[in-house]
Amino acid sequence: MKLEVYADRMSQPSRAVLILCKASGIDFEEIKVEISKGQQLSPQFEAINPFKKLPAIVDGSFKLFESHAILIYIASAFPGVANHWYPADLTRRSKIHSVLDWHHLNLRQGAAPYVLHTVLAPVLGRPSSQQAAAEAEKILTSSLSKIESIWLKGNGRYLLGSSQPSIADLSMVCEIMQLELLDEKDRDRILSPHKKVQQWIESTRNATKPHFDEVHNVLYKMKLKLSSLRSNQVDGMAGSRIKTPPISKM
Repeated sequence: MKLEVYADRMSQPSRAVLILCKASGIDFEEIKVEISKGQQLSPQFEAINPFKKLPAIVDGSFKLFESHAILIYIASAFPGVANHWYPADLTRRSKIHSVLDWHHLNLRQGAAPYVLHTVLAPVLGRPSSQQAAAEAEKILTSSLSKIESIWLKGNGRYLLGSSQPSIADLSMVCEIMQLELLDEKDRDRILSPHKKVQQWIESTRNATKPHFDEVHNVLYKMKLKLSSLRSNQVDGMAGSRIKTPPISKM
């Protein structure tokens, strides 16, 4: 029986799981669950993940949710997965766990809410908050600085000074990739000071191509859609400023 991966490619953790499966040549079935349509709230999906979050997997009678647990399981359970994703050496594994734990409490707390409150909330018909966006940006910029000064410290191209990527690299890079949805100036303002982060993202993309861009294609399409919406809004505002010349009363 094939591994079943329940995912929405708009979900950062879902993308990480899908890329690992594809890059490792795992025979799996991707079952699409669209968050924008509330499909994760269905009774059928709740039977797989009672928390109604993505991603989730079913491997035979075994069900699992939480992306980091899924990445660890896949890297451990499937013999075709290269050792560098989740090394057999206990000390290296432990360091990967430290990155994964840090990710959830730092980078994710900044990146996801920042993108939500700046670009996605209006599209999804949800309320946005400038204060929440400002607080998230502080966490995001701090996290990017710490990735450079701590996790990317050393000569390796990947986290923890490694010469090859691990599941931690995949998880965090997919998190940062959601910044693609931002206005180009906003994205550059946040990312351009972090050259090592940009190089690391590119290295991870190259190590997992063509799967990286194929899985992220949904983001690239959404970026074009959002850019078009912003252009239409600017055009509409410009049009509203054009005043009708006063009619002469004679």
